[in-house]
Amino acid sequence: MVDTLNSTTLNLAQRRERVASILRQAVDIEGTGRFILGRWWRVASPAEQREYLRLFEETLIRNLAGRFGEFQGVSFAVGRTQRRTEDDVLVTTIVERPGMAAFNLDWRVAEINGQPRIVDLVAEGTSLRLTQRSEYSSVVQRGGNQISALLTAMRGQLQQMQARQAS
Repeated sequence: MVDTLNSTTLNLAQRRERVASILRQAVDIEGTGRFILGRWWRVASPAEQREYLRLFEETLIRNLAGRFGEFQGVSFAVGRTQRRTEDDVLVTTIVERPGMAAFNLDWRVAEINGQPRIVDLVAEGTSLRLTQRSEYSSVVQRGGNQISALLTAMRGQLQQMQARQAS
């Protein structure tokens, strides 16, 4: 991934696409998506679950690939690994970008179907999946406890991301 981020032969769109491909292989998208939806997963119809996972994957990948794809001249220093539970490990990294302050990024990794997969990112102590879970639950609750309200909001978010990335 670092080679892709630091590539001088790839333009921004190509870097984003390569990062997206790496993320699709490295992240447990379904498990993370189900965790984030939380109790609302059991309320959602099978069609809503499928649509949610499709939108979640696209939102997550576009968001992360957009952020990471914009990094250039980046370096990652892997720090310690720490077993968090019986099922996962926290890998601490320090991300350094030219002209910017370094920041900590922790990758929570679990074995999924016999393969290590990222199940959460923790930036400066804030868990991506816990933050998203709270936000998504609020959207569902404000929408009358309807999953359709979240799906509509996610579609709108994707449209905004696509417009930003196209410009």
